[in-house]
Amino acid sequence: MDGPQPDKGGDIFAGTDTTRVPFRVYEDQDIYKAELERIFYGPTWNYVGLECEVPKEGDFRRNFIGEREILMIRKKDGGISVVENRCAHRGAQLCQALEGNAGETLMCPYHQWSYTLDGDLTSMPFRRGFKGKGGFPKDFDMSKHGLTRLRVETLNGVVFATFDRTTPSITEDFGDHMVKYFTRVFNGRKLRVVGYQRQIIDSNWKLQMENLKDPYHAGILHLFLINFGLFRLDQKSAYYFDEGKGHTVLMTERGTESDEGDYGGVKVAAPDFTLTDHELVQPRKEFGDDVTLAIQTLFPSVIVQAQSNTLATRHIVPKGPGSHELIWTFFGFEDDDSEMRTLRLRQANLMGSAGYVTLDDAEALEFSQLGLAAAPDGAAAVLEIDGKDAQSGDCLVTEALIRGFYMRYRDIMGFEKAQP
Repeated sequence: MDGPQPDKGGDIFAGTDTTRVPFRVYEDQDIYKAELERIFYGPTWNYVGLECEVPKEGDFRRNFIGEREILMIRKKDGGISVVENRCAHRGAQLCQALEGNAGETLMCPYHQWSYTLDGDLTSMPFRRGFKGKGGFPKDFDMSKHGLTRLRVETLNGVVFATFDRTTPSITEDFGDHMVKYFTRVFNGRKLRVVGYQRQIIDSNWKLQMENLKDPYHAGILHLFLINFGLFRLDQKSAYYFDEGKGHTVLMTERGTESDEGDYGGVKVAAPDFTLTDHELVQPRKEFGDDVTLAIQTLFPSVIVQAQSNTLATRHIVPKGPGSHELIWTFFGFEDDDSEMRTLRLRQANLMGSAGYVTLDDAEALEFSQLGLAAAPDGAAAVLEIDGKDAQSGDCLVTEALIRGFYMRYRDIMGFEKAQP
């Protein structure tokens, strides 16, 4: 396989299943380089943004796929293009602003090479030299020197891109089950952005993805959820996988939990701990079912969150083996009434970099990275809660979703199963 070749030493996993994940996958530089090439720049669909973020012709917004910076651009015909934010001449960054409008042309600030919004090279100064001297060769083919253009697909207003022309379509990659739950939230209504948050977390990107596939921790670490009944491990729940096991969705319904006072020994705040603003924890029904929490994780690096009436994408951007950026895009719908617009803003305090709930996660992930850094060779995470496979179920005391992630990860990375 092309690209960096990590020293596998046989199988990097310690058996025929994914109940053991070696800590070195969170630290090894060669493995990290291979992840960029095989996963992010390979046959996967990577989240780019929402179509509503670039409403007008020439509008652009910067983002990352892996460590490569890309531009999402609204074209003249109303479609979306995604190109690398790197001039084909000398590699200079084309756009420096996070977002803006490029007009009809993308122009490099260094030597003014100009491109269409699709990335085709259209002109450069002094192509034929000056006063008969210099310039490019007569056989210089401008059509071969455009920007790196990615393949793009959108699904109900959400933009995905891939570097690999052989990647199956979005709907094929997701599968019917994942499309069903994706379009539960992205149901065709016109989207609007509520706001953004960004944070740097000093942990490997995969630990973030694991965290969103880990209901076990959510009913223990997040005391805010437990105290106010937003999430408990005894609630009615269900989780599902796609065929490749990398995409999952987890859903719970509030109000179906038991009244056990000790809640399985988990320590909670004192009984007199209350909220002044109860609207913060009182969702308004909007999707035609009783689900109050739905977390969909799409391989490799985006999460679609519907917690009460807080809707957001969480985009994971790797920043080396030991760090990643988490970009939150909170959204709603254009036809939200004024009450819902206020409710989405208020409930957004639950999530984000300083959210009442997710503030816990960033600290826990950094603790994890610090702890595993000192682990001896051969040390591995133990993922045996609720069995060794990755099948759909309804028990929240499980690590099945994480095991499924590493099944997809192992396959795309080319790690072979060890012989029993």
